[in-house]
Amino acid sequence: MATIQTDISDAAADSQQTTHSFDDSDTRADDMRDQLDAWVEDLADLTDEAQASEQFQQWLEVQSKFHDYSARNTLLIQLQCPNATKVAGYNTWQAEFDRHVQQGEDAIWIWAPIITNKCPECGNSPSYHANTECEYNETEPDEWSRGLVGFRPTSVFDISQTEGEPLPDLETEAYGDANGLVEELLAATNAIGVDAIIVAPDQWEHGSARGVCERRSLTTTNPVVEVIDRENRADLASTLIHEFAHAAMHSADALEEFEQLLAKYEAEYGDQMRTIQPTWNGKGDA
Repeated sequence: MATIQTDISDAAADSQQTTHSFDDSDTRADDMRDQLDAWVEDLADLTDEAQASEQFQQWLEVQSKFHDYSARNTLLIQLQCPNATKVAGYNTWQAEFDRHVQQGEDAIWIWAPIITNKCPECGNSPSYHANTECEYNETEPDEWSRGLVGFRPTSVFDISQTEGEPLPDLETEAYGDANGLVEELLAATNAIGVDAIIVAPDQWEHGSARGVCERRSLTTTNPVVEVIDRENRADLASTLIHEFAHAAMHSADALEEFEQLLAKYEAEYGDQMRTIQPTWNGKGDA
């Protein structure tokens, strides 16, 4: 189902949310695991109607801002700093962005991968391998290939916790010939089980985001995609495709339909889709 929104009700008042911290270094890893497990258990107990609850929507809002982070790390960010928009490590803020974490700010704890030499047989690092019953000794640990052996807590800070130089301007708007593609995408919403709404700029309630995907509509039970209307139809089509992909991830059937849809549009709009390219002005990590 696709609509163009022309009138919406006043936004509800901001709700209160309990945040969590993991200050005790001795128990931090266990506390992080326990909190994640508790959140997932609470979510599993929700009814279908409750899956559109504010708790889940808040996590999706945070997840939409951190596409390069795992689901459990976006959840940890949401639990500790629900208003976070850009996070980086203490030294990264200093070295790459000339910004400094303000005194007294609490770290946001997430999981970081541990990459080191890995036993070909048991898959452990050399130190853990030495304390197991694994008898592999064909090659020395220094010769083992490097790989993922686990995760450790690491700290990051949101930009709101820092001060210094402004971040470089980042333009990711897409350009190209998208004649008819937006209309085709909206017409396909029923096939992939998504509700899509194009919202007028003066009625947009999602800040600087150009599109959002919510878990479910309370009336149709479909994921709800909202995108802000704009003259650049190529960029609008790009945002719709991006948010449709998020919606499709919630359902295997929807994902299959979405993949078929992309294949169809690649055949029909191949030249136009290949000309829809993002541009980036400024320096720094995209």
